[in-house]
Amino acid sequence: MNRDRYGLPLTTTSDRAAAYYREGVDCMLSAWHGAEDAFDKAIAEDPTFALAHVGRARLHQLNMEGGNARALAAQARELAAGATSREKGHVEVIAAAIEGKPKLAVSGAEAHLEEYPRDAQVLSMLLGAFGLYAFSGRADHDAAKLAICERHASHYGEDWWFLGYLGWSHTEAGNLSIGRRLSERAMELRSANANTAHGLSHAMFEQGDMAAGRQFLSQWMPAHDRKSFLHGHLAWHVALTLLDAGDLDGALAIYEQHIKPAGRPYPPLNIFTDGASLLWRLALAGQTGLEAHWRDVAAYGEKYFPQAGAHFADLHFALAAAITGNNALEARLAQLEARAADGKLLPGQAAIDLCRGIRAFAQGDNAKAIRLLEPALAELTRIGGSHAQRELWEDTLIVAYMRAGHGDRAARRISARLDRRPSARDEAWSRQAQRS
Repeated sequence: MNRDRYGLPLTTTSDRAAAYYREGVDCMLSAWHGAEDAFDKAIAEDPTFALAHVGRARLHQLNMEGGNARALAAQARELAAGATSREKGHVEVIAAAIEGKPKLAVSGAEAHLEEYPRDAQVLSMLLGAFGLYAFSGRADHDAAKLAICERHASHYGEDWWFLGYLGWSHTEAGNLSIGRRLSERAMELRSANANTAHGLSHAMFEQGDMAAGRQFLSQWMPAHDRKSFLHGHLAWHVALTLLDAGDLDGALAIYEQHIKPAGRPYPPLNIFTDGASLLWRLALAGQTGLEAHWRDVAAYGEKYFPQAGAHFADLHFALAAAITGNNALEARLAQLEARAADGKLLPGQAAIDLCRGIRAFAQGDNAKAIRLLEPALAELTRIGGSHAQRELWEDTLIVAYMRAGHGDRAARRISARLDRRPSARDEAWSRQAQRS
């Protein structure tokens, strides 16, 4: 019988289909270009291979090709009727996520992993900054990611994919030295692994080791296929290190070369949130002349996220709409209020207050921005994403403090951050706060 790389049986009699499937899974787990082609080849070799269909469906979902994703997931369900119980459960978890049933996907994944802990693709669905736990609205999602990794660690040993995600989960849970060590070990096991390069970048960022992060990525990225879906986001990490060093022109050049919407082969959620957040950070740092870029990002958001639903995108939609000053933000806030009333806005009222606070800040009403943002930050983790991504809202509050003449409050916030992580930018802001 054919098996996947983790020794789990595959219901296909085609050795070639199984080999292409293993290649596709490894590309997905390493965030490396080639998964689409590999799954397509697996399906061509064996059109009845359910797991190849649902793997391809997941890639369609990431690229916001919803119709294709749902069609292939439905086909995978039909094909799985003749497969093993493990494969049936695997298909059901991924299909639930594709069909917009995140709670069912989470509970299904947790139960599935109790019986099949080495089903790495199912485990991967729960993890990461954009995984099911992160976007669940839970305040403890960082702890949940680490807990499920540790629960199943004995089944993986020195597996390159697992160590990478275990390391990143430690990093996001605040165990920085452990997270960095595990991430470095995973890179030793497989250097062609963008997911672990990403996790290692986060560890360096959280430790305040910006120069090391920039050096690591500058040496590693040239060998990374630019069509791989994390390439633009890794460039965003380089830009963060340049912002910390005060190199605004360098950070803007990264945006223009790697991130701005221009036919990029990356998932729309990455393109939109990376673009909006980097432009906002540049504006906070004093960069001018960004108007054309903001119009591009706003148009991209309206194209790919025209209605409220993906709350992390909605919060970044607020950034672009607030800066461009169009009426789209009012409509989006009304949609968010309706979702909150129906219990469908997973982060709850905090998400709405963060959007309103951003709008007040963009309008120059720093007092109102402070009133909205300050209490909402206590619930900030509920919006998902990583620590590095969520820091934008605290950055905005700090600048609002200084613009409103509350240098003492800004200084306290900055001091707490400097106690956790050295930062050249925060040190500069601390000096500015003491003068304001």
